[in-house]
Parts: sequence; C-alpha cells; structure tokens
Amino acid sequence: MFLRVALILQTVALFAAPITAGLLLTTPSGLALHSASAYTIFAVGLVHLLAAVLAWRPGGGSPRPILGAAVFFALTLAQIALGIAGVKTVHVPLGVLMFGMSMYQLARLRPAPQSEQAARTV
Repeated sequence: MFLRVALILQTVALFAAPITAGLLLTTPSGLALHSASAYTIFAVGLVHLLAAVLAWRPGGGSPRPILGAAVFFALTLAQIALGIAGVKTVHVPLGVLMFGMSMYQLARLRPAPQSEQAARTV
C-alpha cells in the first residue's frame, strides 16, 4: 500500500513539473515554483525508493521494484543537474521519459490479493 501511494505521489508530482515549467516562462515567480516541484520530485523519489525497499524486505516480496525506484532516483538526480546547467535539449525529453516511466511502474504494480483486501475491510 505504501509503495502504491508513493508511486501515485511521484506521478502527480511529475505531472505538475511541466506546468510549473510553463509558469517559469511566463511569470516572475515561475522559477521558485519549478524549483519547488523539483524538490518535491526529489523527495517523493526518495520516499518511493524507501517504500520499495520496505515492501521487499519485511514482506518477502520481489526486489524488482527496488531497481525501478533506484533508476528513477538516479534519473531525478540527472534531471536536476541538467536543469541547473540549463541543458533544455536533454532536460525536457528526460522529464517526459520519467513521467512515462512512473506511469509504467504504477500500472505494473499489482493490487493486493482479494483475501488481504477482505481482511483489511473487516
């Protein structure tokens, strides 16, 4: 459940980043807003990585989500560095790739088995 929430937050934060990028081009406060979205993506990416490790370790689940979370976090660090350096020709396509990757990870996350869901509702 924690992993699902982390992935949803990550996807929403990635959806908001191009909106703040548009504000960066049109309003004086756009830089602060886009910077805040970058910090949010960084924090949520770190929470996603932590959630993937916690879902694997105590639950005995698959370690595969950890690889996706680690790659995503590395791409986030690269994205921040490219944004600070002003390399828009790579920064923008990498952002689109990251959003697609987050959507893919969210779609691949399997729901909890019916017996677990029934036990939680009781």
